Amino acid sequence: IITLSDLECDYINARSCCSKLNKWVVPEVIGHAVVTVLMLISLHWFIFLLNLPVATWNIYRYIMVPCGNMGVFDPTEIHNRGQLKSHMKEAMIKLGFHLLCFFMYLYSMILALIND
Repeated sequence: IITLSDLECDYINARSCCSKLNKWVVPEVIGHAVVTVLMLISLHWFIFLLNLPVATWNIYRYIMVPCGNMGVFDPTEIHNRGQLKSHMKEAMIKLGFHLLCFFMYLYSMILALIND
């Protein structure tokens, strides 16, 4: 979010912004896919169903990168057609999702410690 807002205010150029953001796309996809599979294996159905759409969206977004682009975030297209605003909106939604998951996992951990 901070990197995208810096790009929006012209504090950094599009190429450095996109290279910073693109290096985190693959670890995000892998990490979210692993967490989703672990929730399925451990039979935590609610958390699995909560994580599944986000993991699917991350994989879809990574797979649908057009040929010739630098990555999910492309410096030649980030200012076109409102992509910067959509990337900002997506980042805010992901932030809210991860905050929700953090508090759900924290509650689950505390509940598990109390019940044992």
